[in-house]
Amino acid sequence: MVGPMYDFVANPLGAVRLTFDKTIGSGSDPSSFDGKDWGAVDLFRHFLFDQARLSQVPILNGATINWIKPNTLVRFRGMIQDMMGNELYVGAYKDGSVWRTNKFMDISQCPVELNSPDMRLWERRLLYCVPVPGLNSWAESTSEGAVNMCMDSTSEQRDKRRRMDIEAVDHNDFPVSGDESEDSPSVKRMREDPSSSQYLGPKNEGPCSSHVILPDVDRDSLPCLVKIYDSPESELKLNDVFEFVGVLTFDSELPSEKVDQDEFSNGLCDDVSVNLPPNKVPRLHCVIHRKLTAYDFLKNSPPTEPKPHLVKEAREALLRHLTSILGNDGVAAHFMLLHLLSRVHARADNVAVGKLSLNLTCISKETASVFGTKLSIVIKNLLPFTKCIPLTVEYLNSASLAPKKDYQINRLIPGVLQLAEGSHLIFDETCLETGTLNSAGVENARLLKALTELQKVEYDFKYYKMEMMADVQMLILSEGKSNIMPADIIMPFQPSSAGPSDVVPTEVLEAWRWYLATVRSMPHLISPEMQKVCARFIL
Repeated sequence: MVGPMYDFVANPLGAVRLTFDKTIGSGSDPSSFDGKDWGAVDLFRHFLFDQARLSQVPILNGATINWIKPNTLVRFRGMIQDMMGNELYVGAYKDGSVWRTNKFMDISQCPVELNSPDMRLWERRLLYCVPVPGLNSWAESTSEGAVNMCMDSTSEQRDKRRRMDIEAVDHNDFPVSGDESEDSPSVKRMREDPSSSQYLGPKNEGPCSSHVILPDVDRDSLPCLVKIYDSPESELKLNDVFEFVGVLTFDSELPSEKVDQDEFSNGLCDDVSVNLPPNKVPRLHCVIHRKLTAYDFLKNSPPTEPKPHLVKEAREALLRHLTSILGNDGVAAHFMLLHLLSRVHARADNVAVGKLSLNLTCISKETASVFGTKLSIVIKNLLPFTKCIPLTVEYLNSASLAPKKDYQINRLIPGVLQLAEGSHLIFDETCLETGTLNSAGVENARLLKALTELQKVEYDFKYYKMEMMADVQMLILSEGKSNIMPADIIMPFQPSSAGPSDVVPTEVLEAWRWYLATVRSMPHLISPEMQKVCARFIL
């Protein structure tokens, strides 16, 4: 063999179809693959992980979307912001005497009737994913080498994409080898009659002819509609952070009238609003997904076990730095370190065991402008997901903290408090002045109190509200004890100096990030009896 049988990155659909053809050729019935894989995913997993080729797959984000070819393999890292249900699609159909598949594709070719025994309806899940809220620049993934491979002929690609039509997903447009083959009779018929190409949207009994376009999609925080195949629902949950590897379908130059005609006019739709415009929101047909931890956002992390002396060295160095940042207030520095290491380990009754919210008091506006700014920069450089919120009466009265369901577009509209596990929030109450809270402000204050005390956020579904568990580190800076967010630790801040901050080398920062991620992820066991003791102590 001169070269590899499959080009997984440049032609993933070719690998999918060739493995399908081989499996069917061996005598397997297409009905046996309802909700199952025929071995294609195992090949991709072997290529990506066993052969360590994951770094060759380009990262999909707002900076790379213009350089990556459609129908190639990409990676997208993001948080599941909304779960949009399931959709049916023609997974397999008979083309003459040959079975073919539409898996991992948007447009489903099917020259037979929908109720024909010569086709199989399969199901996939729709997830609306966004870049992780508060993601810091040092934690962003890059794949420069992979992107450079996609940038060698950009002008030629753009011209080609302008000419692309529904034939782009024809079986012969993705050759696995250099051999040329002629169009099948069904493909020729479809070329002559485009209406024979059928796209199946979310399942329902009636056709739909329009879709909702969400305005002002921000390319700097590129969302992605991820389509999940053959995975249990329990594997993916709202607000989880995942890396999705799959086939990209996106065309920013596709006119909206063509979208209406080609992709949605022949669909079966349960709710047309799930059809986010493909020329604004890319689709990723997920082949493999994996849940990300804090380790996955580290760069150049030490490939070593957390040996006691390494952990001790990192802890002592970080504690010295925090003490310096906090004006030589060693007590505040110790509690700050404990705060940064805290996470929800378990829940006993209505208590989130392991959380440690911290309220630094005796901080004026002037103090906050010095020490608060330094502290915010330090935390931003240590943790992957952070936000700093100046708390004012105006903010409380106008902010949308809780996610809300919009039934007009059938979307969960995100709120400030829809965050990934392990996020860190700094609330600066030194900006809070006397004022009157309106009904929205009272509700927002209640939400903040619940998040601080219970690590829960109420999602507003208009007709009812649902509590969602959270694991968010909360730091409050205030002059007196916060009346809005009752923290676990109330610590008077007593700095003795305000010297300039030391410049921390990158390798030292990486060691501290590794230390925090390692210690926070260490397994431990708290017996049910001890959990009850802790709960009584906290209450």
